[in-house]
Amino acid sequence: MSRIGRKPIKVPGGVKVSLGKSTVEVEGSKGKLSWDIPEGVSAKIEDEKILIDRVNDEKKIKALHGLSRAVISNMVTGVSEGFSRTLEIVGVGYRAEALGKSQIKFSLGYSNPVEFSLPEGVSAAVEERGTRLILQGIDKQVVGQTAARIRELRPPDSYKGKGIRYSTETMKLKPGKAGAKG
Repeated sequence: MSRIGRKPIKVPGGVKVSLGKSTVEVEGSKGKLSWDIPEGVSAKIEDEKILIDRVNDEKKIKALHGLSRAVISNMVTGVSEGFSRTLEIVGVGYRAEALGKSQIKFSLGYSNPVEFSLPEGVSAAVEERGTRLILQGIDKQVVGQTAARIRELRPPDSYKGKGIRYSTETMKLKPGKAGAKG
């Protein structure tokens, strides 16, 4: 049996879970999420815990078993606590500025500033003179994908380290021409 799939999901207080035939709806203080359970996988609630089960041991069903458990667990965490992703903007003159609740304007060394529209359900806060950007939301996949799309605007340079990077990302800079001479 899947090691991840067989772990029960604890439902914290204030979170309401409702199971349909093939859907799971989770509602909490931060919002509401729903997800369609894949065929071959089922869910049930026992003693304030969600249990995920599968119909057989086919390779695809085994993979969907662990995936279903992880997605439902992320839904429960998202509606109760939420998810955040922090990006750092490194470079002289590189910065971000919030334009209302759903847009961010980036100055990234291009000839024109780059305007980025945030998807629904994701909010952003700009800190430290526009060099730190914190994305928050209840859907882990949407927050992570938004952070990846923002990072693509100016990925970190491997020589000087300039660009947008995750706060947890470590950069090992390459030596330039002077470092190659012996």
